[in-house]
Formats: sequence, C-alpha cells, structure tokens
Amino acid sequence: MMNTMFKMTMILGVMVLAASHVAAEGTRNCAPRQMVLEQLADKYGETRQSIGLGTNNAVVEIFASPETGTWTITVTTPDGQTCLVASGQSFEALAEALPAQGNDA
Repeated sequence: MMNTMFKMTMILGVMVLAASHVAAEGTRNCAPRQMVLEQLADKYGETRQSIGLGTNNAVVEIFASPETGTWTITVTTPDGQTCLVASGQSFEALAEALPAQGNDA
C-alpha cells in the first residue's frame, strides 16, 4: 500500500516539475506537437500511456512502448509546442487497485 502511494506521489511530482521546467526553460528540446508524436511513434514505437494537466494549462503526457520498454515524458504548451522533459527504459504499465476504505462506523 505504501509503495503504491510513494509511486503515485513520485509520478505527480515529476509531472509538476516537468511542467514547471518547460515554463522556466522556454522552448529548449521542443518542436511542433505533430512532429514530436511522429518521432516517438516511428523511431521508438511509443504511444501515449497517460495524460494530465500541469501548471499554466500545459498538457503533460507519458509515452511508452510496451515492446521495447522505452518511455518519454512530454509537456505541450498552449501554443502547440511539445517539449521533451525526460526519457528512459524499463517502462512497466501498472493497474493497481486502491487500498480498501476503512469503516468509521
């Protein structure tokens, strides 16, 4: 249970930091969204695995390839620029259930 909470906290933290990083750094490692998506699909076989809304209406997404294990975190700004903020290997999809709710009665 604690391990799941830790993982979720880390993922949310990375997403917030990623959105903040793009806002602070400008357009470094950025390109039009369609170009980035094509590169992730064609070169790495990655597809979108999750999505969230970050600060300043930035869209934070995680792309990954279940076959190769590669993953990429992107942030797309409202003007359509998509920036690469992190990437790596050994991606694993998880479908973990929430812990059981206690009975306060």
